Amino acid sequence: MAEENPVDSGLKAPKEPMGGTPPSSGTRSASGTPRRYTRSKRRRNILILVAAVLVIVGGVFFWRYLNTYESTDDAQVDVHLYPVSARISGYVVKVSVNDNQYVQKDTVLVEIDPKDYEVAVAQAQANLASAEATARSMNSNVPITSVTTASQLKFTASDVVTSNAGIIAAEKQVAAAHAQLEQAQANDVKAQDDLRRYKSLVDKQEVAAQVYDQAVAAAKASTATIAAASANEAAAQQAVQQARGRLAGSEANAQSAETGPQQVASTRDRARAALADVQQKRAALEQAQLNLQYTKIVAPVSGEVNKTVVVGMNVGAGQELLTVVPLDEVWITANFKETQLKRMRPGQKAKIHVDSNGRTFKGHVDSIAGATGPLFSLLPPENATGNYVKIVQRIPVKIALDSGENGDHQLRPGMNVVPDVYLK
Repeated sequence: MAEENPVDSGLKAPKEPMGGTPPSSGTRSASGTPRRYTRSKRRRNILILVAAVLVIVGGVFFWRYLNTYESTDDAQVDVHLYPVSARISGYVVKVSVNDNQYVQKDTVLVEIDPKDYEVAVAQAQANLASAEATARSMNSNVPITSVTTASQLKFTASDVVTSNAGIIAAEKQVAAAHAQLEQAQANDVKAQDDLRRYKSLVDKQEVAAQVYDQAVAAAKASTATIAAASANEAAAQQAVQQARGRLAGSEANAQSAETGPQQVASTRDRARAALADVQQKRAALEQAQLNLQYTKIVAPVSGEVNKTVVVGMNVGAGQELLTVVPLDEVWITANFKETQLKRMRPGQKAKIHVDSNGRTFKGHVDSIAGATGPLFSLLPPENATGNYVKIVQRIPVKIALDSGENGDHQLRPGMNVVPDVYLK
């Protein structure tokens, strides 16, 4: 034991019994420094581990946050511009708005000299009144013509029957007159024979002269009777001719009366034509009244006005005078890359950051365009020819603002914005 290594004994010196000589202060300082260094290193390792865990957790959350929305700076404010044109030609007498003035719908913007169109309305009213009077007259002629035609048909038919009956009666009168003539001729033959017999007897004085005178008178009477019968027969024949003439006239009148239904139809057609003319004149009056209304040009929607018209201009129909920008109807057109549309759907919430004022507006995805932007251009790309280089395409996405977001009209068409579309 006495030959122990001094080094070993020196190393074991600190382990001497508690009752021995206490160690000096130099010995305590040498042994405490390694302990503090160990504790500091352990603490540093723990802090590094915690920081690494926090960085990893934060990175995970940040990565998940970045995957919850899609954003692009290729976006602008859009709106449908409303061009306001003149529907008639004329001289501008009043412009009621200034540039960039906000107007409500149906506000009078421009007035065209209405005098020519007032005269046109008065003329159209007069033409309509004349056409209506003509139509009333033609319509009243229709029943009159119908009744007259029916009466003429009945009268002419009756006249034809009467004329036929008159011919028959006249022919019978001719027969009766002829029979009377034959009877008169027979009586005259007897009277002439008696006269000759009495003449010879008177010459022989076998009969009295008085008897002869009676025979002479009878012969003369029979001769006169023949003449009267001949005249009656001729008159009867003339009556037959007259009856036949009346029949021809009656038949002609009947044929004329048979055209009465066609005349009635023609009268009705003229009445319809008059009614059509009334409708045409009424349409002309309505057009004239519309043209008079068009002398006042009103705003089609509410919005700000950009005008190119001044008092004194002679404008033509279809000439553009103003443009109304409806600021209440703006939306966002965001051109997202095709790789950003994998989970984008209509209805998803969006936030729009405006470059001009730093404000953020709320909205939602309204719709996604049916094709990429270049396909709507004047010269769309043709990838089947030439050297092809694949380029990520952009598809327009329409983002509508939530109700009341642009109440102060801070969003103006053409402004650049940055939309964030939240995919969940």
